[in-house]
Amino acid sequence: MDAEKSKVAAADLDSPVAEPESTELVTTALPASSLALRRNPLWRILQLPFYLSCCLWMRLRVSGQENIDDSRGGLLLVNHQSFLDPMLVAVLLSRPISYLARDSLFKLPVVGWILRNTHVIPISRESARGGSIRIAIERLNEGFLVGIFPEGTRSADGTVGRFRPGFLALARRTSQPIYPVGIAGATGAMPRGAWFVRPRRIRVVYGAPFSAEDVNQFHSNGDEAALCELVRARVAECASKAAALLK
Repeated sequence: MDAEKSKVAAADLDSPVAEPESTELVTTALPASSLALRRNPLWRILQLPFYLSCCLWMRLRVSGQENIDDSRGGLLLVNHQSFLDPMLVAVLLSRPISYLARDSLFKLPVVGWILRNTHVIPISRESARGGSIRIAIERLNEGFLVGIFPEGTRSADGTVGRFRPGFLALARRTSQPIYPVGIAGATGAMPRGAWFVRPRRIRVVYGAPFSAEDVNQFHSNGDEAALCELVRARVAECASKAAALLK
């Protein structure tokens, strides 16, 4: 199960940017749908026990929520510390987050049903150039928050590692805000190989969206490595702020 879990929200980010057939910037955003702005019943049911665990066991605190524009979609780029990360980023928000996850997880009993009913987008090497990216863009323009972990795998020591360029396919094709998000403390709460969550404090920081100048770099034909480092630095800054809040 650990090998399968590690695939959650870690789309195929190891290869060069997988662009859909069209590279035209998608700018047609529909009015945010009720599905995008409100958690559905299943999301609420799952969120309640995790919320209580976060508050009582992990003493989760978040900051920077005011940076998230609740009237529209947005792309969240998050550092990856543990299996808990997708829920840690989402649990104190009033809106669902549509994550990308490996399609193999959708074949698991119960897990697959939950993923299908909580807005998770399946992705595989074969579909990375088409369907999954298009669905993610559609979700963004419908008003969803879409979440990606650009490291592609959990950090062994909690530091922010190298970003894989696959996430640029989305960053380059959306006109919605792009937010860096930093997590600190989750490595201690559930390190690699752990089966149980340990009582540790966790902090999440939602950063301000990337500036128009930064976004213009995404849409240019610039150096992918430089773009990845630009984003990594912003996410690492948020993770450092989160770590400072633990002291």
